[in-house]
Amino acid sequence: MDATDADAAVDMDSEVPVNDAVTAVMEQWAKERPDIDFWPIGVVGRLMRISRLWEKEIKDFLAGHDLEPGEFDVLSTLRRSGAPYELTAGAFLKTSLVTTGAITLRVDRMQAKGLVTRIRDERDRRTVKVRLTDQGLEVIDRVLPLHIANEARLLRTLSPQERTRLAAVMSALLQSYGDLPAPPAAGK
Repeated sequence: MDATDADAAVDMDSEVPVNDAVTAVMEQWAKERPDIDFWPIGVVGRLMRISRLWEKEIKDFLAGHDLEPGEFDVLSTLRRSGAPYELTAGAFLKTSLVTTGAITLRVDRMQAKGLVTRIRDERDRRTVKVRLTDQGLEVIDRVLPLHIANEARLLRTLSPQERTRLAAVMSALLQSYGDLPAPPAAGK
């Protein structure tokens, strides 16, 4: 199946035509510049539009739980690190892929809310770890299942096979950009 065929189908096994805002953009461009094959817009444009829509949906969902997306990222990163739910700043940066300044500001806000605390490493007083508080652990354990259900809602129109195929295709694309798993977190 070439890119034009893929643009006219929901998935590789479907013949359902696509009729969304990106289709209209591509049709307009095809009329204005018939010398260019605009198939990339069919993929990149849709991924970008979905990303913006999902970002708003997730932000709104988390706001209903008094969390910002960055705070949820911190809570979930610490929670999935395992007990005692703490990471050094360096290990956290490798796991979450955000800047030092962003982490510092998030942790400051979250510490004020009672969700995390900073603790000095007993072996190396220069090293500071960020740890979930009991309140932070309660929040992430309560919100996480709801967040996953919300993400499932965002994907409800896809069949299990379509979700699996989409995840595999996006994983291949991410890997092509070198987006590979971080090495196991050190400094726990």
